[in-house]
Amino acid sequence: MKISPYQKVKDKGMRYLMNKKEEQKALIIRSCVEGEMSVKSAAMRLKLSERQVKNLKMKYREEGYSSILHGNCGRQPKHTISVEVRQNILEIRALPEFSTVNTLHFKEILEEKYSVKVSYSFLHSLFKKHGVKSSKQHRKPKKHNRRKRKEYFGEMLQADATSHQFFENDDKYYALHGFIDDATNMLTGLYMCQNECMEGYFEVTRQTLKNYGIPLSIYADGGSIFFSTKKEKLSIEEQLLGVLERQTQYGHIMNELGVTLIHARSSQAKGRVERLWETLQNRLITEFKMHNISTIEAANKFLKTYINRFNKKFSLPPLSVRSDFVPIQSNLNLNRLLSVKYTRTLDNGGCFSLNNIIFKLNNCSLTPKTKITVLISKRIGVVALHDEKIYSVTPILDKDKKQVNSTESVQMIIAQFVFANCLKNERAA
Repeated sequence: MKISPYQKVKDKGMRYLMNKKEEQKALIIRSCVEGEMSVKSAAMRLKLSERQVKNLKMKYREEGYSSILHGNCGRQPKHTISVEVRQNILEIRALPEFSTVNTLHFKEILEEKYSVKVSYSFLHSLFKKHGVKSSKQHRKPKKHNRRKRKEYFGEMLQADATSHQFFENDDKYYALHGFIDDATNMLTGLYMCQNECMEGYFEVTRQTLKNYGIPLSIYADGGSIFFSTKKEKLSIEEQLLGVLERQTQYGHIMNELGVTLIHARSSQAKGRVERLWETLQNRLITEFKMHNISTIEAANKFLKTYINRFNKKFSLPPLSVRSDFVPIQSNLNLNRLLSVKYTRTLDNGGCFSLNNIIFKLNNCSLTPKTKITVLISKRIGVVALHDEKIYSVTPILDKDKKQVNSTESVQMIIAQFVFANCLKNERAA
């Protein structure tokens, strides 16, 4: 009688499936028991001693086919994760807030929030078995030459913004601005706005200056916030002042701080920050769901604490312990520094013109022909600066030279200036 392929064996109420090796072993032992093969021949075939073969014959007579199986067959290893835990993990994964989470992020959430510690490979196998797909699809990496990391912390920050649908049940795209250190992968600032705009970069710059200091350089793309798109030649006055190329408002601020702006000619050149967006676009959607965040204001409040969690998880030690960050001066006014600036001259009535709108300085005792600096930002609105003193301003004539009378009109004109200079979409511009 031959044993059928994958012979099923019953033992202690459990059913097992023989593999090919066990089937061959059972055939030889059965032949030996029935006298069709000698013990010596069986020992040679199985590469066992004759004593082992005799013991197998005795077990075979008593237990049958189950004697061929290993003693641990059917037993659960001590470290096996129970069915209850597996089911609990699948139920957690099915929650709405985890609909877009990737497997690695979900592993971290399980450990931090639910105190369930399992390996990534276990989760991957469990989800694959039950048809649960990770939101992150791995693509075949492209070959390219890698640029070595900078040696010092603060030697170079990579700057960029990404537009994405970050909130559940909201099909709008919002722009997340960020700085990441090239040497350590540490985030130094994150801020979300409606668009990629000057205000977003002002705020990540503010976070960086306050928490770390002034970096040596910033590596950014060719956006008009960082580099001028104007092709006109420099004036004689500019050339005499040593200006080599036109600077943007943000470029002037960096020049004042002694920070070098470096133009990245491709996305691959600033790969650290591009890789950062791939990570945050996936993770922040889940984090916002978990914390019931659905507005930009709530998101920015959350991001201030999330930066530390991110750095703890993903940062690397620099090649050198030296830092290229320079502490900012204690008397440095960041609101004045991080603003759009225009130089204007007062007329006989203490007024100045900006974009064909006439503004008047309030409580001004300055003489005519005095040069002032107009500061514009979301934090301070529109104000004037002279000799380190701030003056509030009020629009009195609009573009059509009509009198501005109502408070609503004043606020609307101020809001339009702030939007045009700080909040408009840089990419659309």
